[in-house]
Amino acid sequence: MAYQSWAEELKQNFDETVSWRRYLHEHPEPSFEEKETAKFIEEKLKSFGVDEIRTNVGNGYGIVGTIKGGQPGPTVALRADFDALRVKEAADVPFKSKNEGIMHACGHDGHTASLLSAAKILAQHKDELKGNVVLLHQHAEELLPGGAKSMVEEGALDGVDYVFGIHLGAEQELGKVLYNYSFGSANSDTFTMKVQGKGGHGAAPHDTHDALTIGAQIIAGLQQVVSRLTDPVKPAVLTFAGFNAGGEAYNIIADSAEINGTVRTMHGDIQDMIESKLKSVSSGIAEAFDATLDIDYVRGYPSIQNDAAEVNKLKEKFLTVFGEDEIEEVEGAMGGEDFAYYLKEKPGAFLRVGAKFPEDDAPYPHHHPRFVIHEQSLLRSGEVFLAIVDEYLN
Repeated sequence: MAYQSWAEELKQNFDETVSWRRYLHEHPEPSFEEKETAKFIEEKLKSFGVDEIRTNVGNGYGIVGTIKGGQPGPTVALRADFDALRVKEAADVPFKSKNEGIMHACGHDGHTASLLSAAKILAQHKDELKGNVVLLHQHAEELLPGGAKSMVEEGALDGVDYVFGIHLGAEQELGKVLYNYSFGSANSDTFTMKVQGKGGHGAAPHDTHDALTIGAQIIAGLQQVVSRLTDPVKPAVLTFAGFNAGGEAYNIIADSAEINGTVRTMHGDIQDMIESKLKSVSSGIAEAFDATLDIDYVRGYPSIQNDAAEVNKLKEKFLTVFGEDEIEEVEGAMGGEDFAYYLKEKPGAFLRVGAKFPEDDAPYPHHHPRFVIHEQSLLRSGEVFLAIVDEYLN
């Protein structure tokens, strides 16, 4: 098993891996603006001797690198995203963001460093590989329409047989490898509703069509869509994230209101039903009170659907290289992830690796200004990538 020697080399390169991650953390770039990040990745891949490197793949700065094995076999793709968020960092770390208002608040710097580290090892041992490794360094995961779909459309998966990705989890036990057999994420849709009523004086409500109270009734009415219209065994979330109406003065009735939020589902039939009911129920309430309603409903990333056969294969592999207590089956999460577009094309799986500080009982979640990850998780992520390649190409 080549994995053992590869893993030892990975440990020897750990300090370098950490330095890459810290450089990326100090120089974050938001979705579709990752020019310097992509240049950094490209330079590293070239220095490793990666055989083919395509840049500007998709609708941004996507990179596809190929390590050609010395013997025939399947082609396995490994993905890491590299965009940051427009978040002002408040974490107490010595390598804080130097780009004001931008932060790696989701661990993508760790994803990238981990895949670069694994790529360096694999490039050094490509003659041993019975097949090829494709490195998917993806831009713009955080912002619709994302980078994955466009990379697929530009041939990033051409010739690929299997595709795998990893996400670090700041709230999961350090070093744990987490897997599930079905849904790895949710369909993540967004909506904005604009209620147009008729404003007026607070002492004469009969002369108005109060957009604020109409909006409030829309929110209350839509609560029953999930609680009474969805199958309880099919997860669904309808979240209202913003409600803006009136407020100019204490005696003015609101002329208009705006409501926004997100819908998270896993099954297509539930996604269709909630979109339909959100539109019909809210429009009906607005009409009943003589207001008009404009709805902008945007379907976001589809749900990740892992391939059970590949998950099972990886589980058995992980049991040979990690401790049994280091591997855990988990339920699917309701977050959104555009890795789903890769799995629509090829079999594979999306995995998670725990990155929580052991002493931290209340870690800050992803996208929080104080978000942090334990850097030992970079080593475990690299080990997972190497174990996957060892399973499929040796």
